[in-house]
Amino acid sequence: MTSAPTAPPPPASLKRIVAASLIGTTIEWYDFFLYGSAAALVFNKLFFPDSDPLVGTLLSFLTYAVGFAARPLGALVFGHYGDRIGRKKLLVLSLLMMGGATFAIGLLPTHATIGTAAPVLLTVLRLVQGFALGGEWGGAVLLVSEHGDARRRGFWASWPQTGAPAGQLLATGVLSLLTAVLSDAAFGSWGWRVPFLLSGVLVIVGLWIRLSVDESPVFKQALAQAEARKADRAAEAEKLPLVAVLRHHWRDVLVAMGARMAENISYYVITAFILVYATTSAGVSKQTALNAVLIASAVHFAVIPAWGALSDRIGRRPVYMVGAVGVGLWMFPFFSLIDTGGFGNLILAVTVGLVLHGAMYAPQAAFFSEMFATRMRYSGASIGAQFASVAAGAPAPLIATALLADYGSSTPIALYVIAAAVLTVVAVAAAKETRHRNLADVAAPADTDRTTAAPAADASAADARTS
Repeated sequence: MTSAPTAPPPPASLKRIVAASLIGTTIEWYDFFLYGSAAALVFNKLFFPDSDPLVGTLLSFLTYAVGFAARPLGALVFGHYGDRIGRKKLLVLSLLMMGGATFAIGLLPTHATIGTAAPVLLTVLRLVQGFALGGEWGGAVLLVSEHGDARRRGFWASWPQTGAPAGQLLATGVLSLLTAVLSDAAFGSWGWRVPFLLSGVLVIVGLWIRLSVDESPVFKQALAQAEARKADRAAEAEKLPLVAVLRHHWRDVLVAMGARMAENISYYVITAFILVYATTSAGVSKQTALNAVLIASAVHFAVIPAWGALSDRIGRRPVYMVGAVGVGLWMFPFFSLIDTGGFGNLILAVTVGLVLHGAMYAPQAAFFSEMFATRMRYSGASIGAQFASVAAGAPAPLIATALLADYGSSTPIALYVIAAAVLTVVAVAAAKETRHRNLADVAAPADTDRTTAAPAADASAADARTS
């Protein structure tokens, strides 16, 4: 059966929901990016002091990549329970886990104090961060997508996406301020701990706001329908969300994974690896590199809602294509501008790169949400997004640093990003346009089971899937 479209919430209610998702994702990404920046700047010395500087950086980025390895597991666990019991409860849990792990990193003894136990504990906390973030993204974007209407879903759902540049802005801003006012010795001794400990305050604020919003009406409606189906069909059990996703939406999962390649790889090259490349190859100071990322992140934050709104007008796929092709074409100019060592050129390189990245990142929330049925949407969107991160974002700084160490040139790194852009173009080209799809009418697998559903229900479900 198709469902009547769910009435959109009043504007004030929708804004509160957007604010709750945005603040939560900002805190989560602040925690995640703070680690990435610290990995590039100080963790190589504090936790891997026996290695030479570049090898220490590689080991530091390796613990950074470990966080990505935990994200698919987080996507599976949070997606499963988010599709079973609701989005809101899981979002509260992810925030607590992420903030707690980050706060604990700020208290962590270094290698000089406890030896090899220090990098081991750092890795464990990084795993907790990755597990939590693997569940955060899907729930945050779905909470907004399922509350809003189809006409402006791209715009509203893009706001949780601004949590990434907002978190980057906050993390880089705090680090930039500390490196500006503290000596290198003071920052390496205790100053690096301050931004990690600040996460505790941010989590309290995020929880207060996130606990004030309601569960998604689309999810509550789908849950009621599932309960009614179980009553009608006696003992028939509902399939696990993961099983249903792999059976009914495996093509959509592959499209989502391919779509993330250029988006994820380019982002971490532009924002994390640049701190290594600019300081070691272009002779730029840490402060200058951080300031450039800071300014570019502010622009990134501003353009994401604009790209999201444009996807409502012309479609998710065209906007996504602009970003993927643009990032690929920008890579050689990107590194050429950095090589000049000029602050203005550095800002231009990072800003243009992030603006083009925003064209992929902005429509991604609505695009992925619109691919899956409600009772498997958290699992489907999270699996597609987070499994791709293992092959894309996780090794990106590591691969880029290794290529720089082996070749001493930015050319292999640019070709690496270009290859990812080609994969994304192919994936998005294979996808169907989802703009204006009614999320309440996307068929659930039970509605398409021809052994139990009426023919009329089968027909309406098929129409919903292709709408």
